[in-house]
Amino acid sequence: MGNVAIILKIMPESPEIDREALKAAVRAAVPVDDIREEPIGFGLVALKVAVVVPDSAGAPDEIEAALQKIEGVASAEIVESTLV
Repeated sequence: MGNVAIILKIMPESPEIDREALKAAVRAAVPVDDIREEPIGFGLVALKVAVVVPDSAGAPDEIEAALQKIEGVASAEIVESTLV
């Protein structure tokens, strides 16, 4: 078995959410390789999070579920995944 690279898009609940605190919470919740900001509009900025995890059943879903539990996150969804 190899690894899976996953890109997730995290939408904060509002533009007032402290992005740096949100990034810290994401890093504490999952093994992050990279976080980038993506402007959406009206001051709202999504986070694009790259994670590499072992290719095991349920691993991507577990990562997505862990991110959705973070306070201030409106949604977290997998937008891309690939074997590495």
